[in-house]
Amino acid sequence: MTVKTDIEKAFIEMVRANERIIYKVCSFYVSDEFPISDLYQEVVCNLWTGYQRFRNESKISTWIYRVALNTCISGMRKEMRRPKGSPVSILEESLAEPENMNEKIKEMYRLIHQLNTIERAIILLYLEEKSYQEIAEITGLTVTNVGTKLKRTREKLKQMSNL
Repeated sequence: MTVKTDIEKAFIEMVRANERIIYKVCSFYVSDEFPISDLYQEVVCNLWTGYQRFRNESKISTWIYRVALNTCISGMRKEMRRPKGSPVSILEESLAEPENMNEKIKEMYRLIHQLNTIERAIILLYLEEKSYQEIAEITGLTVTNVGTKLKRTREKLKQMSNL
């Protein structure tokens, strides 16, 4: 029988309390090479690695978003460097979605998966109703840059939906 330390117990509690955030971020970055379970595990491992160094200078959820996004984006960069043998089909097979999901929402997710990694991150946080300040803290961008990128990304999505 393993005895858990107070730090381990606090970490497990923190992950359980914020697993919705982790799953949400992972769902935006799934692919054939990175199923959601692998991404989730990688994020949790990275959270554990940095947990004792977390200084409470921001909200724990902000830190979790940042670690999750950085983990997923790093995975995407590694994936893009690998030669592909077959195309990646993201939406139908790997995006967890309720059966009653509206067709317009399915289309929106399909379009979001075509965005680059930072655009995807900003839209995810925007859809999570994060303020520009929170998005800036999580992504490391300035508030002005967040506003500019968000506006351009929303315009890009509108153009993509009209094609």
